[in-house]
Amino acid sequence: MNTRLLILGTGGMANNHAEGFAKIPGVELVGGVDTRPENLKAFCEKHGIANGFASVAEALDWGGFDAVTNVTPDAVHFATTMPCLTAGKHVLCEKPLATQAADARAMAEAAAQAGVVNMVNLTYRNVPALQQAARMVTEGAIGTVRHFEASYLQSWLTQPAWGDWRTEAQWLWRLSSAHGSKGVLGDVGIHILDFATFIAGQPADAIACQLAAFDKAQGGRIGEYSLDANDSAVMQLRLAGGALGVVHATRFATGHLNDLRLRIYGDLGGLEVGFEGAVSRLRACLGDNRLTAAWEDVACPDVPTIYERFVAAIRGEGPMEPDFARGAVLQSLLDRAEDSAAQGGISLSV
Repeated sequence: MNTRLLILGTGGMANNHAEGFAKIPGVELVGGVDTRPENLKAFCEKHGIANGFASVAEALDWGGFDAVTNVTPDAVHFATTMPCLTAGKHVLCEKPLATQAADARAMAEAAAQAGVVNMVNLTYRNVPALQQAARMVTEGAIGTVRHFEASYLQSWLTQPAWGDWRTEAQWLWRLSSAHGSKGVLGDVGIHILDFATFIAGQPADAIACQLAAFDKAQGGRIGEYSLDANDSAVMQLRLAGGALGVVHATRFATGHLNDLRLRIYGDLGGLEVGFEGAVSRLRACLGDNRLTAAWEDVACPDVPTIYERFVAAIRGEGPMEPDFARGAVLQSLLDRAEDSAAQGGISLSV
């Protein structure tokens, strides 16, 4: 069965989507959507896409597609996804699902009512160690979860490996709330919160958060950009089963370009999950090894990409995971984290 795909948005990440979907047998890239005609034309020519549209409405009037991958800016995910759901199109949406929990919940409800495949691109679900660790926790390998610590560490505010944040708009907007940024919490917080709670196999029922934006330029501004979005986030979580944990994220972690880590402990053992230097690794301390605090590497099978999983779900060949409902849960958690920080870091129920 062929799957005809429309790509919403033609920015940098859209190229990853186009290339990823193009590798899947039976997937045809049939259209692109962007309000910028020159960008749209170049994108369609680059990926051999025959049809270009200036709006979602124009593409829906044409209608020659089965599924949509939404790679638009965060602030327009809601407005661009809802018409596609109403039209009965399957949708893969970039994270975060929306910029506030009410919109994310509305998207999840609309997708359920439409009966279409709906998934959110939480990139690190593609990490083999994450998936294997989640299976082990579900199977009881570490017993009852009691404690965890998770981190997402970046360092692009301390060195120019990805570009000069002082001069490049692609980084400066991420430091400015007036340009739509919710800081490191909004940018990568969703990833590390999913990383921790998915592996633990439990939702959070309480969160406390502290946020900090540090002085980075004279007067706190570079050109049109006011550098007020948070650079570091520290959270305390209580899971539904009673376990406690800490989660933190920063852009000031020298020595870490883009690293995630989770340590999770139960009454029967512990796991260490890492995705550092783009390398996935899982270690376990189980059984008699608990007596000597010995850790062993755990083999982790490869994981299909989000693009492969989305197409498989459309074809009835795999689960629809992570879905919009999961995206809405995470958005609610992020909203409560922001609320907590605004109130001085008090603990709030989720």
